[in-house]
Amino acid sequence: MNPLDAYRGKRDFSVTPEPVAEIVDAGANRPLFVVQKHDAQRLHYDFRLEWGGVLWSWAVTKGPSTDPREKRLAVRTEDHPVAYGDFEGTIPEAEYGGGTVMLWDQGHWEPLHDPETGLAEGKLHFRLHGARMDGGWALVRMRGRKGEARENWLLVKEKDDRAGRSADALLNRHRRSVTTGRTMREIAAGTEGPRPPAHGGARPRFRKVQLATLEEAPPEGTGWQHEAKFDGYRMLLAIGKGGVRFHSRNGKDWTDRVAALTGPADALAVDAALIDGEVIAGGGGGDFSALQAALRDGGALTFYAFDCLHLDGEDMTARPLSDRREALERALSGVPPRGAIRLSPVLAGDGADALAAVCAAGGEGLVSKRADAPYRGGRSRAWIKSKCVRRAEFVVAGWSDSDRPGRPFASLLVGSHENGTFVYRGRVGSGFSQDDLEALSAVLASSERKGAPFDGPLPAETRGARWVTPQHVIEVAYAEFTAEGRIRHGVFKGLREDKEAADVSAGREAHQDKGGGDTVGGIAISHPDRVVYPTANVTKGAVARHYDRVAEALLRHAAQRPVSLLRCPGGIGDDCFFQKHAGKGFPAALRTVPIEEKDGGTEDYMYLSGPDSVLAAVQMGTLEFHVWGARRDRLDRPDRMVFDLDPDEGLGFDAVRDAARDLRDHLARIGLPCGAMVTGGKGVHVVVPLKRQATWDTVKGFAKTFAHILAERAPERYTATMSKQKRRGRIFVDWLRNERGATAIAPYALRAREGAPVAVPVTWDELSRLDRANGFTIGDMADRLGRDDPLAEAAERPTAITRAVVDALEDWAKDA
Repeated sequence: MNPLDAYRGKRDFSVTPEPVAEIVDAGANRPLFVVQKHDAQRLHYDFRLEWGGVLWSWAVTKGPSTDPREKRLAVRTEDHPVAYGDFEGTIPEAEYGGGTVMLWDQGHWEPLHDPETGLAEGKLHFRLHGARMDGGWALVRMRGRKGEARENWLLVKEKDDRAGRSADALLNRHRRSVTTGRTMREIAAGTEGPRPPAHGGARPRFRKVQLATLEEAPPEGTGWQHEAKFDGYRMLLAIGKGGVRFHSRNGKDWTDRVAALTGPADALAVDAALIDGEVIAGGGGGDFSALQAALRDGGALTFYAFDCLHLDGEDMTARPLSDRREALERALSGVPPRGAIRLSPVLAGDGADALAAVCAAGGEGLVSKRADAPYRGGRSRAWIKSKCVRRAEFVVAGWSDSDRPGRPFASLLVGSHENGTFVYRGRVGSGFSQDDLEALSAVLASSERKGAPFDGPLPAETRGARWVTPQHVIEVAYAEFTAEGRIRHGVFKGLREDKEAADVSAGREAHQDKGGGDTVGGIAISHPDRVVYPTANVTKGAVARHYDRVAEALLRHAAQRPVSLLRCPGGIGDDCFFQKHAGKGFPAALRTVPIEEKDGGTEDYMYLSGPDSVLAAVQMGTLEFHVWGARRDRLDRPDRMVFDLDPDEGLGFDAVRDAARDLRDHLARIGLPCGAMVTGGKGVHVVVPLKRQATWDTVKGFAKTFAHILAERAPERYTATMSKQKRRGRIFVDWLRNERGATAIAPYALRAREGAPVAVPVTWDELSRLDRANGFTIGDMADRLGRDDPLAEAAERPTAITRAVVDALEDWAKDA
């Protein structure tokens, strides 16, 4: 049966202006979604998703809501042709669906699992990338009454950073067509919508942008305007005769690269303007790696405007910032508050309060500007930037080879220009996605040279390096500069195509005297000589140095996840306690994320964002870090499944070793490769890296089923029940760490046990040679960190709980 037969059968195409039904090639990698406001017998919103060459369709009676508490009825209707996604007009009253149709939203959708399976099972989870609707959404089929032909679903917004708290704010805010700008009345009357304003003035030329000077703290006193620092590409937007142009900070024309912004920019009601701002990914504070992905893949972009250099024939640069801000607000007076062009907010309070607010919200930092100063190209102290996490640009000068298959380099060697010399600044060895590795590999190969480009002697860590012409700039997050002026814990954030290598300087921070005292990784550690592991004679200072050493490796697994801390302020012999919620007066480095609890209330959970957050927790007496199985940007989608093998007291470690290999083999047989970690206690964690597609309920249900099948197949060896009585002589296959809110010890974290043991990822060959799970201690980590991390490597190749995997599990159960 043709899926469009029902659509054809209900329409007379000699009368209705609706498109004729045709199935199109379903090969598009960015399937369309469209929402049409439809005033038929009753007003509703038609929600459509392109798949299989047609538009799956639902009539949402009250329209979509960004409030996750609102579950909107969505009645499944007949499939529509893909061409219907461009239809706006009036259907004759006598025809099926007679009434006015407005194109209310358009974009593309991203299924989070197999769409056809989801449609059949009645659960569709997806992300929308539209002009008005974005973020995570779900369509869930309701149970129908017996004999009922109508197929009722619910359209629900998922809890993420795009969710809102007002039921109909989205509908009330957008009352015009997303394409023509017309109202329902104008569409019904057949009139044209408002045309983009004619820009009658000459388009201003590019001019050198003003730059901020980096300081450790924002300026004090009045007379400063404070704004959040964005993590994106600096741009000048030029508007005038001939349309709009976007220029990078060094004058390159980036209009084609940010084409999605040209329409909204062209709609600004100005004759001519030159507006300074920043392009970011999505609509929050931005993430530089996400921005690069958005530019590459066509994702959503936002331009935050923060200064006006020219408006309607008047050069504004000699005017004070307060006047330029008024001009900017006039130029942007008609833009929607959550549109693609936005006004950068001015933050209330003094600089310290503003920076604290930005950092608490997970932002990058603050830019403070003198309200009475003119706009001057180049760097000056009229603009001061202060960062939550230290970040800087460095020039790539070479790389060290990797011994890992498929990885083109182990780390990048970087430098900066200081007073006419090119100075070595250290290594950057983490933060690279597979796309980053491939792109940088091509860049390095094309610019290789003989000999180091640095001036002066080089440290031993550069031996064997391969060198390149220093012409490419990267952005790096780091903990601090060492006394030698080298970065610690460098994390790659992106290739800066908008910056010139000759302009890159590390500034005075690289030359500051770090001094002595009890400071580790930039964090002051009180009572460093306090013994926290009595039998091993390990002090609080030694714990801090351990976490400073392993921070980069630990954060590969633990960053951006809600974390619970095991705090032992007096040492392991004293009263230790777990803490998962942030307390009053906690250090700003320990960021927080609001999470809804089971009782409906919301609490602030902590998460780790960098080495400073790890060490800030250690300063408070933390010994252990326990993390969620999901990251804060998608708390509803776990990215790993953990089985904790917990042996009965009388069992030796050889039984645990055998059990881990047993799980590995069974998981591999059903299509789920895994890795292993000795916990520093008695057991082993078997970890399956997952694509972020399945819900907690799905992952928990799968893990529970797997554990029970294993116990049924070998009841003399395993139990899937927590009961101590049933565990006698057996290993408890703990699957309970796979539910929302459950935690597991983080790799490279210490354990609050005698001997100062550490949880360490191991290869399967290595596991077979170990005689206990607590064999690695704090003293072993210096040598250990020089090896590859098998769990981190496994996480680069996540799998999914697909229909085929579930079928394989069911087949295995039948064989039991």
